[in-house]
Amino acid sequence: MSRFVDRVVIHAAAGNGGNGCASVHREKFKPLGGPDGGNGGNGGDIVLVVDSGVHTLLDFHFRPHSRASNGKQGQGSNRDGATGESLELKVPDGTVVLTEDGEVLADLIGNGSRFVAARGGRGGLGNAALASKARKAPGFALLGEPGEIADLVLELRSVADVGLVGFPSAGKSSLISVLSSARPKIAEYPFTTLVPNLGVVTAGESTFTVADVPGLIPGASQGKGLGLDFLRHIERCSVLVHVVDCATYESGRDPVSDMDALEEELARYTPGLGGSLAERPRVVVLNKIDVPDARDLAEIVRPDFEARGLPVFAVSTASHEGLRELSYALAKIVEEDRATRPSLEASRIVLRPPAVDDVGFTVVEDPEQEGGFIIRGERPERWVRQTAFDNDEAVGYLADRLNRLGVEKELAELGAKPGCPVTIGGVTFDWEPSTPAGVDVVMHNRGSDPRLERNNRVGAAERKAAKIARRTPSSQEPADETDEQEDDELS
Repeated sequence: MSRFVDRVVIHAAAGNGGNGCASVHREKFKPLGGPDGGNGGNGGDIVLVVDSGVHTLLDFHFRPHSRASNGKQGQGSNRDGATGESLELKVPDGTVVLTEDGEVLADLIGNGSRFVAARGGRGGLGNAALASKARKAPGFALLGEPGEIADLVLELRSVADVGLVGFPSAGKSSLISVLSSARPKIAEYPFTTLVPNLGVVTAGESTFTVADVPGLIPGASQGKGLGLDFLRHIERCSVLVHVVDCATYESGRDPVSDMDALEEELARYTPGLGGSLAERPRVVVLNKIDVPDARDLAEIVRPDFEARGLPVFAVSTASHEGLRELSYALAKIVEEDRATRPSLEASRIVLRPPAVDDVGFTVVEDPEQEGGFIIRGERPERWVRQTAFDNDEAVGYLADRLNRLGVEKELAELGAKPGCPVTIGGVTFDWEPSTPAGVDVVMHNRGSDPRLERNNRVGAAERKAAKIARRTPSSQEPADETDEQEDDELS
């Protein structure tokens, strides 16, 4: 038997970005033809997509872990790494995405709605993209960023126009079965529905959806019974229909007290639902009037509900009495509610430029290390993640970037001394300022390529001397020795 799951926790892990490539072009007569390392590919995203063919979160209940593919590493000859494929997770219409703390991140309504649950990491730049006039042959590349990892809560809140609420065995399932083509479980013995049921009702030219919420009992808003798990399915309803059982034989129960008990539970459920409950249209349905005693009871309690200004309909799901009037009345209320709703506009792109005085980072004293500092900011932390600390040239490039951002100047103004511990993004290192910035230090070059300092190429003068030596006859030296001996004898 299929299960209905309307609340799950998923663990989404986006793909990591690929590392950049540090490569130098080589060919005959060009041992150092320039950097040609390609960029790494971006990691894939985790995207939630609304699919009209999905009606439950059951798949995520059995497979809560999702991971997108990583980006490929860059290669030589200016070849960029492939981008990781994004993973699309299909969710039903009306899914709400929340954090573990209950913060709402997205409300997915409408087929095709999308939400990026976790963004993939950006690929690192290759040394070809890092080349500049001052650094013509970088011997390093940037590392790819790790993808986001998020633990999210998915809640399914049914998108229905009419919500049927009432005590167990009040006849809600029978009512939705005769109003629509839905076929929920119905039996002659008392029981409560375990899953919400949705049905489509057509009344004249109007069409609306009806949701049958499992039976509520006093204390449902505090977690008693099943009401707390399924009350969320009526939050979007335009009208609430109180289905009252007029044929109950339980002592201490009557239609008026049943409705008052449910009204109290609905008001206590959530501020969003309870705050607008007084303004939300409500309809009272006195059910099971095919029983003679129930018909008499319905006539007795009808004036009490009408005195509260509530529309009252006496119906029988067995004989279909009063169902036509009820369906047309609900259709009218739904149409009026749709007419008053604000029209949906296409989402606008909002640009929020940084403030003029926003430097992009903050520097605070480290409470755990004496004389230490902690640097927080999106760009400094991202640069640290992209740096390979086993490469001195890459570390020098990081120092240059931090210097241009103004980090060293801020540290000097706060009284930082050379050699003090500085922490950025969980990485702690000793601060060595690359510019004076008010600190008396010796200037030195950073990011230099030691390969460019080695020059083993033979010069033109040496090549000319070697050429002359090769053309000199090999018999010339012995002849010179003989002449020297003759001169000695004559003397």
